[in-house]
Amino acid sequence: MRENTFLSRVVEIQQDKGHRVITTGPYKYIRHPMYVAVFVMFFAIPLALGSLYGMIPASILAVALIIRTFFEDKILHKELEGYVEYAKKTRYRLLPGIW
Repeated sequence: MRENTFLSRVVEIQQDKGHRVITTGPYKYIRHPMYVAVFVMFFAIPLALGSLYGMIPASILAVALIIRTFFEDKILHKELEGYVEYAKKTRYRLLPGIW
């Protein structure tokens, strides 16, 4: 959150805040590092509670987040200046070397 102050619940370009592409910190390696942290949380909580049943909603939420990442990337490509070049340099969305 320190690197990217444009975090929002909805996908939007925040023109009034001077929204720009972030290329520092973890954003050097993957395009959506905050989502990786959320994935870890989704699966760590059921594990910490010892609930295998908790993995079911965690898996559903993970799939939903992957879908959101796809659509967010599409919007950022269209609307955020410099994102196309950034995406070419930083190829991976969530996992370096994989996707």
